[in-house]
Amino acid sequence: MPATIFFELALTMYFASAIVAVIELFKGSHITSKIMLYLAIAGFVLHSLNIAIRYSIGGHLPITNMHEAASFFSWCIILLFFYLEYRYRVGLLGSFIMPVVFILMLSSSVFPRAIKELSPVLQSSWFSIHISLAFLGDAAFAMAAGVGLMYLVQEHFVKSKHLGDLFHRLPSLQMLDDINYRLISLGFPLLTLAIITGALWAESAWGSYWRWDPKEVWSLITWFIYALVLHVRLTAGWRGKRAAILSIAGFCAVLFTFFGVNLLLKGLHTFI
Repeated sequence: MPATIFFELALTMYFASAIVAVIELFKGSHITSKIMLYLAIAGFVLHSLNIAIRYSIGGHLPITNMHEAASFFSWCIILLFFYLEYRYRVGLLGSFIMPVVFILMLSSSVFPRAIKELSPVLQSSWFSIHISLAFLGDAAFAMAAGVGLMYLVQEHFVKSKHLGDLFHRLPSLQMLDDINYRLISLGFPLLTLAIITGALWAESAWGSYWRWDPKEVWSLITWFIYALVLHVRLTAGWRGKRAAILSIAGFCAVLFTFFGVNLLLKGLHTFI
């Protein structure tokens, strides 16, 4: 099946890119950075072909099972990664993001890959809108967590006063803090719109805007975490290390909402 072939090739490219990205973290150079980026681009192209083929066969956005959802999540993350690379030229960003992309793709590979028809409840105009908003928002949070981790590493070097080669290749604390804030400021309204459109979808499908489904509850918990991040930053001046830690904690909630709820809890959203 062409879709499977493109998926496996994309997974291979992402794996190679992740390996080079880790090497770049310890023995980086301009050449390794370029190789990592070119491998990621090759993987993204192959990945996009996989998604396009599944879309053409199924006739809908391929995100109706765990294989497709994890795959699409990683696709959204790397799309945003390319934007940040173009917009900010964040040094070593790939070293913190490409391993995450590969792990998500690897997790996607273990789930059944059959292309199925949409269930009646998914046959709604809200489907693609709600899902796209949710995954783009989660991708922004994933990037914010990666940048937050970079901030903690850089701060460690500053406080220890052991300013080695890695310190000079990482962006400044100010730049990392600013990008972290921008990413959360992007992801939060996307998540908000995803929850609103999801409520509208639920009302049309089940006659109720909110049913306290496990994924609805954990999406709301995630929303409150990021609302807190923005609130304390704007009112209490929580920047830097505190903001970085909160962004990582928020992404842990995102991961549980994505994997934990689907695999451990039963609810209306277990079809994804």
